[in-house]
Amino acid sequence: MNDRFFSLPEDKQQAILKAGYRIFSQNSYKHSPVSEIAKEAGISKSLLFYYFKNKKDLYLYLWDYCLQLTIQYLEKYECYKQKDLFESMERGMKAKMEIMRLYPDIGKFVIRAFYEKDEDICKDIQESYHAYFNLKMDQKNLNFDVSQFKEGIDIEMMYKDMFYASEGYLWEMVQRNEVDVDQMERDFTELMKFWKSIYLRK
Repeated sequence: MNDRFFSLPEDKQQAILKAGYRIFSQNSYKHSPVSEIAKEAGISKSLLFYYFKNKKDLYLYLWDYCLQLTIQYLEKYECYKQKDLFESMERGMKAKMEIMRLYPDIGKFVIRAFYEKDEDICKDIQESYHAYFNLKMDQKNLNFDVSQFKEGIDIEMMYKDMFYASEGYLWEMVQRNEVDVDQMERDFTELMKFWKSIYLRK
């Protein structure tokens, strides 16, 4: 991706980002027409390719922008500074909900991108995701006080339990096309109450 995109006014950049997230969130990578993204953004397809080399370049930029935005908001909410796991998670939830209110289709885009099977992009997505996820977990594990958990808890299994439950919930919402940010916030608040009752010392 060249610097031509960054030379655009902020409102034009945002129009392209939001159009990209919406179209790619509705279909697989292969079946997401770049012409529809351009049309929704209010520019021609040829002009869109002036800013991005090709469809893959645009897709991976949208993915990377989402990851960087997530890190930015997690830092804004001081998620990495918490010694309490669930305080960090609650702050993280609020950070991500704020992002999803700015970009209503970004959540569906991320889930679809994560499960994308197109050989042209899936390797790039998975490598990027795992590097990012490990970075987050490494930073959080440095701060957490393990004495907050019940004696004998397998910390790694606890993380997996919460991670897979969260991913399954998000995937179900995407499949039903029901990504309601306010409902998600309520549901995750209830999930965290449940996890606290299982894993925290009384």
